Amino acid sequence: MKKQSIISFFALAGCLNIFLSCKKNNSNPVTPPVLPPDTTIVIQPAVDPPLAVSIGFFLDDWQSKNFSSPTYIDTSLPASSGYTATVDASSIITKIPRSLFGNNANLWMTQMVTETSLIGHITNIHPHIIRFPGGSISDVYFWNAADGIPPADAPTTLVQANGSTTSAGYWYGKNNANWTISLDNYYNMLLQTGNQGLITINYGYARYGKSSNPVATAAHLAADWVRYDNGRTKYWEIGNENFGDWEAGYRINVAANMGGQPEFLTGELYGQHFKVFADSMKKAAQEIGKTIYIGAVTAEAAPQSWETNTRKTWNTGMFGNSNNKADYYVVHNYFTNYQTNANATEVLSTAITVPSAMMNFIKQELQTNGVTEKPIALDEWNIFSTGSMQMVSHINGLHADLLLGELLKNKYGMSARWDFANGWDNGNDHAMFNIGDEPGGVPKWNPRPAFYHMYFFQKFLGDRAVNISVTGGTDVSVYASTYTSGEVGVALINSSTSPKAIEIKVKNFRPGNRFYWYALAGGNDNGEFSRKVFVNGRGPDYVSGGPSNYTSLPAYSAVTVNGIRVTVPARGAVFMAIDKK
Repeated sequence: MKKQSIISFFALAGCLNIFLSCKKNNSNPVTPPVLPPDTTIVIQPAVDPPLAVSIGFFLDDWQSKNFSSPTYIDTSLPASSGYTATVDASSIITKIPRSLFGNNANLWMTQMVTETSLIGHITNIHPHIIRFPGGSISDVYFWNAADGIPPADAPTTLVQANGSTTSAGYWYGKNNANWTISLDNYYNMLLQTGNQGLITINYGYARYGKSSNPVATAAHLAADWVRYDNGRTKYWEIGNENFGDWEAGYRINVAANMGGQPEFLTGELYGQHFKVFADSMKKAAQEIGKTIYIGAVTAEAAPQSWETNTRKTWNTGMFGNSNNKADYYVVHNYFTNYQTNANATEVLSTAITVPSAMMNFIKQELQTNGVTEKPIALDEWNIFSTGSMQMVSHINGLHADLLLGELLKNKYGMSARWDFANGWDNGNDHAMFNIGDEPGGVPKWNPRPAFYHMYFFQKFLGDRAVNISVTGGTDVSVYASTYTSGEVGVALINSSTSPKAIEIKVKNFRPGNRFYWYALAGGNDNGEFSRKVFVNGRGPDYVSGGPSNYTSLPAYSAVTVNGIRVTVPARGAVFMAIDKK
């Protein structure tokens, strides 16, 4: 070795030794040395794949992301690992649609814009898409009516699935009471939080309306909403779960119907009506120079033997009679079996298996019925499990992590969790936030664990999903992404009851000096279903939720030269970002 080479070698070694002994002090940060490039790593070029049809126009507003390193605390690493996750930074699955992280507002969660804390949390988590006015109440909602004043042709009672009648219970867009939200304040909320909407049109009115042509009347009302909206909303859908016997308009009073419609709704009839709605709404959008996309209600899985004939034949009838007028297809899924007391293993497994099964089913249905493939939107999702506070638990947050990762892998165009606020119901509450009725001194709008999981999932998520392989076992699910600025993001979810040490290797990538991560774990309350989440060891100030300073929590960090390894907590998650060189 030449003398100059020897001097250079020891200089570099000394610099590296200094670097490994440094810890970042936020008030006086130490600048790490710049190491020479590793020319032995061959980088294959990353090429964006063709746009997936199942995503389609939901990617129109895609934005590149540049990583910004967070404040951090130097943290020790596990000495070894039983799992290895290998990320291929050049193997792109898809650009990531921002619409994948949506949520649902509803009409019973106050005027929203009056709730400073709520607005702050929604702004921070930035769902991008906020669906409105809700689920089934969409089919009894009159957007331009004052409180208590429905259209003259709307009946005072509606027919239930069993043939009995009940008060119609309509909802109104011009209701300014403090317990509900007006349509204008929904728009104001979107403006304040920097999000956009998805609006569910009242299709039920086309069935139970008593005018001479109820379908045309309901479609005209929808078109007037498009005009009033004036381009603020791109995404619309006609009806909500209309194949269900719980939905307004499923069964009608034939004697009062002037349109000659049958007593029970079918997919065939919905498809015929969908064309009328779509034509009216698209014409209205064209008149004001705007572009809108309209979704059709679609059954997400094969029917069960006990389900109604309407449900069993829905897709065939809808696809066959809507003449490809739908711009996208809308599905809902609550994953676990209805109101069963499922354990954590069962809850988590559904997030891994169901998204691919659902996408495969829908694509097969489209092919079988000779229908053009369109984007797929899962605009209501959560879990149905009850009895152990599953819905408000840290486990439901892990379920959300897994689901988001699987939606990316399976190339869904859009999703929206159900919902922002609901009702405590002994912990059987789908809501992301406490609406003010949770016991134990929990403040109104305190976020539930799912909020923290979805917040940190997005915090270290790039703008392109990339492929990854895992060895060592099946307990850990890993999802990876890259930033346009070059860094790598990794989400690791441990479904097992013991901590797992994992090594991250990245192909087609030159790692920089550091990597950063946030570790999320549940508490020791409420058995498997802790109502708490701890982020980097910091927990809630109350009996439920997570750390109040979640936006300013420092990340854990370590230098990459020692290897990229982390311990994922038992039934926990780690969200990581790796510097580029």
